Amino acid sequence: MIAIIDYGVGNLFSLKSSFEKIGEKAIVTGDKDELLKADRVILPGVGAFGDAADKLKESGLFEFVKELSKTGKPIMGICLGMQLLFDKGYEYGEHEGLGLIKGEVRPISDVIPKGLKIPHIGWNALKFKKDSKIFKYLNDGDFVYFVHSFYGANCDDSVSAVSEYGAELTASVESGNVYGCQFHPEKSGDTGLKILKAFCEL
Repeated sequence: MIAIIDYGVGNLFSLKSSFEKIGEKAIVTGDKDELLKADRVILPGVGAFGDAADKLKESGLFEFVKELSKTGKPIMGICLGMQLLFDKGYEYGEHEGLGLIKGEVRPISDVIPKGLKIPHIGWNALKFKKDSKIFKYLNDGDFVYFVHSFYGANCDDSVSAVSEYGAELTASVESGNVYGCQFHPEKSGDTGLKILKAFCEL
């Protein structure tokens, strides 16, 4: 069973529907017992880093997710959920992240050419940086759907794929049993479903 963490932030039900499309049972929950019972856990997120981190803390799940990662259970952060995995984020100030992926989250405006639209919205190709089990059904160059203004920085050791938007931006990261996708698998058609399928097979 897949548990999608409900802490008041995220595209929860379209994610749940995506898992149902590939024949996997998924629940949306903020209950710690349910999260412990799940085989795999998804940390979603949309909005601003600081607000989401605060909501995760208010829900009592911030420290819990860190402890959950120590069990070896596969955890995947999606979009802002991926960003929360990092040590810290610089969106409207400096905010503490979960510290499960070494690095930080910085504005894409720091690295992309002037004139490119922010947020970065649209379909971009993945360029693999290392073998990843979550990409086992994909080919280098497959397209996925992004919506973001910030990116994972100073995290070279964890980067599994990048995407080009005027500069190479972190598209996915992993460290041990912790995975993150800056793009939205649930909005990425068949390619996204293949990533979720591979995650369910970890």
